[in-house]
Amino acid sequence: MMPSSLAAPANGGPRTMRIVATGLLVVMAALYVLSRFMEPRHSGWGFVRAFAEAAMVGGLADWFAVTALFRHPLGLPIPHTAIIPRNKDRIGATLASFLKDNFLTPRVVARRMRRMDVANAAGRFLATPTEGGRLRAGASRLAANVLESLDQDRLGGMVKGAIAGRLRALNAAPLIGQAIAAAMQNKRHLPVMDALIQWGSKVLLRNEATVRAMVSQRSGSILRWTGLDERIGQAVIDGLYKLLDDMATDPDHPLRIKAEEGLAQLAYDLQRDPDMQARVDRIRDELLDNPAIALWIDGLWESARAGMLRAVRDPQAALAGKLGEMLRQLGGTLQQDARLAKTINSFVRRAVVGAVATYGDQIVTLVSETIRGWDARTITGRLENAVGRDLQYIRVNGTVVGGLVGVLIHLIDRAVG
Repeated sequence: MMPSSLAAPANGGPRTMRIVATGLLVVMAALYVLSRFMEPRHSGWGFVRAFAEAAMVGGLADWFAVTALFRHPLGLPIPHTAIIPRNKDRIGATLASFLKDNFLTPRVVARRMRRMDVANAAGRFLATPTEGGRLRAGASRLAANVLESLDQDRLGGMVKGAIAGRLRALNAAPLIGQAIAAAMQNKRHLPVMDALIQWGSKVLLRNEATVRAMVSQRSGSILRWTGLDERIGQAVIDGLYKLLDDMATDPDHPLRIKAEEGLAQLAYDLQRDPDMQARVDRIRDELLDNPAIALWIDGLWESARAGMLRAVRDPQAALAGKLGEMLRQLGGTLQQDARLAKTINSFVRRAVVGAVATYGDQIVTLVSETIRGWDARTITGRLENAVGRDLQYIRVNGTVVGGLVGVLIHLIDRAVG
């Protein structure tokens, strides 16, 4: 452990520590020169000289060792130097094998996943928004940037094409038939029939004059001369009113029964008649080819995109409404319902283990090929940035420890002499 007085600041990077280590070596060299001149004047300088001399040897040895990891010291092609650049392919393969054997095996992943309570962690995140504020803000910015950076024409075309494709692939006739059959079975069609009868009464009320005119036009001249056409027209209107009134008040009216039989037959044909299903498919395709439907799909996409942008730009506002309340309730449920949490954790564990079993070898190959594709300068720079600061500490420690060993040897030499 190096003395705390020689330690660099906690935030010192590899470059700072390299300057400290090299500066310490220069100081030891200067101290050695000074002690050589001062030693004849006082024997205590012998200890200083021994410390500085051994410190230079230790510092230079560790400088050579650290430098030899990444490059040739002083640019000289000394054997067994520039170890990392020369062996980067082997390092990549070894690292990939290490990942595969120690991390990316189903048995290891399953054992580690058993210790993780994913459901409880997700529940805390959803139930307490403040805990994930920074993560949520970062994710929101990322999502907004992704949405805004994508080509809207291409993305919109893909989404709208997917919507239209799904609608065209939808076999609507059986679904409609099943919905009608289910509605009739539960008597939910009766309010619709009542509404249609009431609508018919209102239409007849607004068009009485039209009915009278039609009867008059089709009556003979004698009927019009005698005024019987008006009486016949009024009788027709009264008869229609009575028919509609009887249908509204009598659930077993013959026309209502006929209408229900026709509705039941329609539900049957929609589910089982190929000709009826083909007719519905043609109607579906004609609707989708209509420019109005295309505009509706365009508006649907634009509204969805605008809503997503509003939500990701201001996640707190989005989570303050019903969506936020739903997510908080879900978070509370995940924390309180042990059975649901167990199911979710089991599902996540199986999914992760399955992904590792399926894609583990591909991940290992990706790591190995990525490192193999780096040039020597890239891998050297990345490793130096990752561990360079600690390696410079080795130089500092070597200088200090070497000096202390030198003092110890000098002390033993004086005692023996």
